[in-house]
Amino acid sequence: MKPHRHLVLALLTFLLVITVLPATAELNSKFKIPLTNGYAVQNSKSTISYEIQNTNSPVALLEQGKQLYDAGRFAEAAQVWEKAAVAFEQTRERQNQAISYNYLAIVYQDLGQWETAQKAIRNAIASLNAQAINLLPTTDAPLLYAQVLNTQGSIELNTGHTETALETWKQAEKRYRSLKDVTGIVLCQINQAQALQTLGLYRRARSMLEQVNQDLAALPDSLLKARELRSLGVTLQVVGDLQQSQTVLTESLIIAKRLNSASDIGETLFRLGNTVRAIGDFQAALEFYQQALIPATSPRTQLEAQLNQLSLLVRTKQQQAALSLLPQIQARLFNLSPSRAVVYAQVNLAESLTKLSRVIDKEQNIKDISQILVRAVQQARELKDSRAESYALGQLGHLYEQTQQWSEALSLTQQALVLAQKIQATDIAATWYWQQGRILKAQGNTTAATAAYDQAVNTLQTLRQDLVAVNPDVQFSFRDEVEPVYRQLVQLLLQNVDSLPETTKQQHLQRSREVIEALQLAELENFFREACLTHKPRPIETIDSTAAVIYSIVLDQRLEVVLSLPGQPLQHYGTEVSPQEAARVFAQLRQSLNPVFLPNEVLPPAQQVYDWLLRPISAELERHSIKTLVFVLDDFLRNLPMAVLHDGKQYLVERYNIALTPGLQLLESRVCTDATCGISTLAAGLSQARGGFSALPGVETEIQQIAAKVSTKVLLNEKFTRSNFLERVENQPFSVVHVATHGQFSSKAEDTFLLTWDDRIHVKDLDRLLTGEDKSPAVRDQKPIELLILSACQTAKGDTRAALGLAGVAVRSGARSTLATLWSVQDLSTAQLMAEFYHRFTQPGVTKAEALRYSQLSLLNSPQYNHPYYWSPFVLVGNWR
Repeated sequence: MKPHRHLVLALLTFLLVITVLPATAELNSKFKIPLTNGYAVQNSKSTISYEIQNTNSPVALLEQGKQLYDAGRFAEAAQVWEKAAVAFEQTRERQNQAISYNYLAIVYQDLGQWETAQKAIRNAIASLNAQAINLLPTTDAPLLYAQVLNTQGSIELNTGHTETALETWKQAEKRYRSLKDVTGIVLCQINQAQALQTLGLYRRARSMLEQVNQDLAALPDSLLKARELRSLGVTLQVVGDLQQSQTVLTESLIIAKRLNSASDIGETLFRLGNTVRAIGDFQAALEFYQQALIPATSPRTQLEAQLNQLSLLVRTKQQQAALSLLPQIQARLFNLSPSRAVVYAQVNLAESLTKLSRVIDKEQNIKDISQILVRAVQQARELKDSRAESYALGQLGHLYEQTQQWSEALSLTQQALVLAQKIQATDIAATWYWQQGRILKAQGNTTAATAAYDQAVNTLQTLRQDLVAVNPDVQFSFRDEVEPVYRQLVQLLLQNVDSLPETTKQQHLQRSREVIEALQLAELENFFREACLTHKPRPIETIDSTAAVIYSIVLDQRLEVVLSLPGQPLQHYGTEVSPQEAARVFAQLRQSLNPVFLPNEVLPPAQQVYDWLLRPISAELERHSIKTLVFVLDDFLRNLPMAVLHDGKQYLVERYNIALTPGLQLLESRVCTDATCGISTLAAGLSQARGGFSALPGVETEIQQIAAKVSTKVLLNEKFTRSNFLERVENQPFSVVHVATHGQFSSKAEDTFLLTWDDRIHVKDLDRLLTGEDKSPAVRDQKPIELLILSACQTAKGDTRAALGLAGVAVRSGARSTLATLWSVQDLSTAQLMAEFYHRFTQPGVTKAEALRYSQLSLLNSPQYNHPYYWSPFVLVGNWR
């Protein structure tokens, strides 16, 4: 049983507790620490303390436990509530006993003691059942039962029993509805949305959150409404709906201001800062954090706001402003009682201080950071908080790693890892496995380092849902803290791989291929902030015996390639090339494809990339009669059309069919076996200028030519509205959906879209439009769309990872294959290419990749359109059959 950390809201009897969203400031997963000169160790004694009092009143114990819990002293709170539960057992006060156990279930979740939490919630239910059996009804019992169910759902979700949690929260919601408890209803619905998100039912999750928003909008303004909107806004941020999160939080802020609730204003400003930061509006985030520092805001939130300010100032290289903020942060830290939040805050501060080493005396800064981390470890141990202790110990290990004190670094990292494993905190464990691997590699222990990296990647794979939905304790930075783990493991696996015994070599190559595949999927899931693939596809090797698969990965100082030939052992080759040189050549090739350059100016960079990727295996490809090359591309390579690579005599497209895939596995596809192939097409497009985009006069010709080839339903210009498109897709099955309109692929999902007459279709909407739950049952039961064609799109300018958006569209649409363009091409040439494509595609036995190659060659051999600008940007993603 592996618990996961989810955002879950639990309503207690006397107070509202957000159980796993401690509102921590941005806490990077490598957990470094913050501080400047003057952070003295002697100040480690807190100015606020809670003593466990001897009292004969179990009710007083309940209240004391709540105070300890609010202060983040979870172990002490548990100790007090255990006493309360025993006392209520002796007096046979079953309802109060149930309250005690409910509190215990929540606090043991926070402590990572899952079995104890499960036992506590069972005891809470047993106490309530005993009360019912003994005919001791009270007016509060139905409400308490709903609250206990809410807590039970939280435990079930976090221990991996998501479907059970969903049903439990549905039962809790029914009880809240019978009591007309609006707050309970809303919180249960938010929790259900979290469960649906975890199950991959994203459309239903979004619909539920939209319904919550509508229900709240219908209520009169009140502080309760403002707080519920704030909870909803935080949840929307967690599930990746950032724009809606900002809208909802802004509404919460307006109500709080209207009702003059200063504390709610401060809390909501802080949340808005987090959301706009996630959007990328750093200046607005800094302003929100500053505005949150009003006296009525809780001290913890003020500290978190300033820590987020600090990390953002460091990130945006505003070092002097960051330095001026440090004394204020230190002062706030000393005025807070030790708690998990305070331990995290110190780790957060150390992270920022580490990055400020360039403008602070390095030796003194390291000393200060180590003092902070030691203090954090001591506080975590005093609190008996294993999770917080693991964070602090691991970060201290990272500090020793930075100073190259390898033995101490390894020892501390292993201690942190043991603690994380003990409480089944896989999110922390992934970080420490990676750190352990780096240290072992630095010590020259390659075998042990590879094993540690392997554990890190495997752990990250189990955390896919949490990584994309934002872990509540840690905001993983994908580019900095997830992606490098995969790349560094491949680097270790391929290090001297060709000198290994053949069996070991094949094991390393196979694992490298798997890790490259896992990285491709992880990138897509990070793009969507949702798990992407739920189907059960077939391996490439079982689909086409004449296809070679080429896996590329860009590593530090090397471009590595793994080749898979049908029925043959995997092969490997690599080239020493710096990232800077590779980026220069890739950029030169992309630039030369502009028609202002002569065709022969394309050849030098096109030949260089060919030499890196293909020349070492050209003879092998010939020897095995390969017809199709399938590329799994990495990094900058995704923005380049492989068709334009040149061997010195001819372009690659003149020799091979070409396809791209984001991974090893694909949906099955059909190959035409009769003259008509049963193709039915929905062709939608805009030829007129719309939404600030230019006219595409060739679109009408393009669609007319399609209609002349295959059975086609046409939506052109004003008929191509979002609603019309949706209605057609929902109620009529099509094997091909052809969209000829402006669109953009970007590395950001929110900037990846298709233009309709009246709106935009964003990439996250494609699952609903093409394969979603809104389809009629008869249509939904049909086979997936065979081919999605996007004939006028382009990758976002200046976005080196924009082709990730194309892969995202290909995956999100649910289509078996997607044919699209890397840049928008002169639309008359596109019409000619598409006419040839449909002519070929409808012929028996012709695959999509063959049809595309023939259509590209028709332009290449045309005097008017022979420049690569016209024919090379068309790429086929997915199944090429």
